[in-house]
Amino acid sequence: MTRRPESERSDWTEQDLLTREEAHGRLVAEIAETDVRLARLAESEAAERDLLTARLRALKEAADDLIDQPTN
Repeated sequence: MTRRPESERSDWTEQDLLTREEAHGRLVAEIAETDVRLARLAESEAAERDLLTARLRALKEAADDLIDQPTN
């Protein structure tokens, strides 16, 4: 009996797929964590602040696309 390496196994085989609601929940959690990180940054950390702000925007857009509940 030989098993395929994990990198070659299909998600369908494992049936380990997220529902849209599960994916949305994970994005909402990541949004909350990013909000906290952004709030802790000092004004002198402008470059990191800009990156986190862009990440936060992208996370919110992705979450909003999954279900019809704005995350603002």
